[in-house]
Amino acid sequence: MLYVIKTNSVYLERLRGRIHLEQIPFSERGSRLLVFRREQCLYIRLAERWAKWEAEVGHYRRRRPVLDDFQLLDENNLPLELNIIAYPHAVFIETRLGEFWLTFLDEETLYLKLPAARGGISFRVMALHARADRRGGEFKGDPEHRSTHRNVAYTTNARLVENEIANNALENDGYARVKLKYAARDDDAFVLNITPRLGLERAVPRAEAVLQNAEKRWHNWFAAAPAVDEKYAAQYYYAWWILRAGLLSSRFFLTREAMMPSMLHYVGVWAWDAFFHALAYQYIEPKLAENQIRILLDHQREDGMLPDAVHDEGVIVRWEFRDKQGNPYEAEVTKPPLVAWTALKLYQTNGNRDFLDEIYEPVVRWNHWWLERNDDDRDGIMQYNHPNSSGLDDSPLWDFGMPVEAPDLNTYLVLQMDALARIAEILELPDDARAWRRKADELTTRIVEHFWDKDAGVFWATYNNEPLHVLTPFNLYPLLTGRLDQTKQQRLLEHLFNPDEFWLAHPIPTVAKNDALYDPQQMWRGPTWVNINYLFIEGLVRCGEIERAKLLRDKTLELLMTQNDIYEYYNPETGIAPPRAASVFGWSSAVFIDLAIKASRGEII
Repeated sequence: MLYVIKTNSVYLERLRGRIHLEQIPFSERGSRLLVFRREQCLYIRLAERWAKWEAEVGHYRRRRPVLDDFQLLDENNLPLELNIIAYPHAVFIETRLGEFWLTFLDEETLYLKLPAARGGISFRVMALHARADRRGGEFKGDPEHRSTHRNVAYTTNARLVENEIANNALENDGYARVKLKYAARDDDAFVLNITPRLGLERAVPRAEAVLQNAEKRWHNWFAAAPAVDEKYAAQYYYAWWILRAGLLSSRFFLTREAMMPSMLHYVGVWAWDAFFHALAYQYIEPKLAENQIRILLDHQREDGMLPDAVHDEGVIVRWEFRDKQGNPYEAEVTKPPLVAWTALKLYQTNGNRDFLDEIYEPVVRWNHWWLERNDDDRDGIMQYNHPNSSGLDDSPLWDFGMPVEAPDLNTYLVLQMDALARIAEILELPDDARAWRRKADELTTRIVEHFWDKDAGVFWATYNNEPLHVLTPFNLYPLLTGRLDQTKQQRLLEHLFNPDEFWLAHPIPTVAKNDALYDPQQMWRGPTWVNINYLFIEGLVRCGEIERAKLLRDKTLELLMTQNDIYEYYNPETGIAPPRAASVFGWSSAVFIDLAIKASRGEII
């Protein structure tokens, strides 16, 4: 196929072919529709969790497509070979019948431009109650049957020669098959609406305007982003694609538009991820950045706790896990306290004092929840009661049992109280500011007294008041406070920059390489996570280690450019994403964006 430019936007042309539809789907801001390719057909999956659905149609990561085997046919009902080039705004499909193109009319509606020819389309829909009509057909889901809860309509303004629905869904694995023939003119199209709503969208607008609008939406998104050095540009704009395509529109418990960690692997809003997503959105849509925090505060409990995650159908505040003997154990679950830290960064970029005024009391209540509800032995050191509250779900730090008193949690609380002190100053609350700084000082002192091992030169986490001798970067976390004396700071830096421990080809591994439990392929048991790098870059700056901070920043940017996609975590020795690392990953994209902008401006963090 000849290389033909399909867009006037330099940003969209730069991303030509990056969204290849095999592992990376075509999607749109706010949409739950993910369009994939399988050989010579397309299929559509839903980016929806709906746990109540699992018994009927499986876990959302492995759920069957809502629409499958979408084939373009010639006038003799023979499948067309598809030569596909995808852009952010549209998928162009060359065939022997002519060119088709596919784009989003809105977040629930796909628009397929037909060539002026006689041809056909066939596909299968996971739905019941089909009804064909002169322009296409409608399907209604039935929640009492083994079927999707989605309603589907297909409509064309081409002349329909044949329109057949084989509605044997119960006998056909839950699917009904559609087969149609058409005679299309120059401006004819096929519209597919997939929605949970009763109202179906069946208008077929003019093709030229539809494509122009799609191109404009995406062009304006990329054009709003700050410019970066050319060496970062290819991955930078791909990262911005992830952060737009992965946005979920407001629906049910999702009270605000918010970003999924990964449209393929983590559908919903997770608290820790949301804090990092906001760091990128602050550059182009300040309110969108702020809403990544607001959506969590919308679901704050009366006692101040914030949920671990928010999904369409509810929130997660308790979760079962198994202890080291395999016994089930249930506890409250949240995520690390970084709200004030994030909110202050948003203010420093956009200066919205009103936002700080809005969130100050709710964040104070969450901080009090940590201090008052997570210290069983009342020693002034806070504990994790659930592994997932740390964000480090499968870290070996939790292998020995729960609760664990952890230096990373208490460091986060110091950072949060430092941020609250600065926010209180901005809000002209000097007594609050002094109180928060005093509390941060006092907690730092307790961290040193409770966790510091002079001989090892690290801060060990503890279980049942006994140190957990697993060496992780989280044992170095008090470095991030910038409050340690030079002796302790130097000992921690020696560990961080030791090539046998953490300073590998692609630092920072989440377990030291020389630790017996190091596994560079297993999630939090060895791989590098770039959000942890981001926190260490900031911590090194706070400690006055400017050159080392710059070195870690540059290594982090290099790691994120090693592969075509952007992943959840990376092998610290090879830089390759392990097989189970989620792709099209949000916070890795956000970290790349923020660091690339800073590096291009000559800043560090």
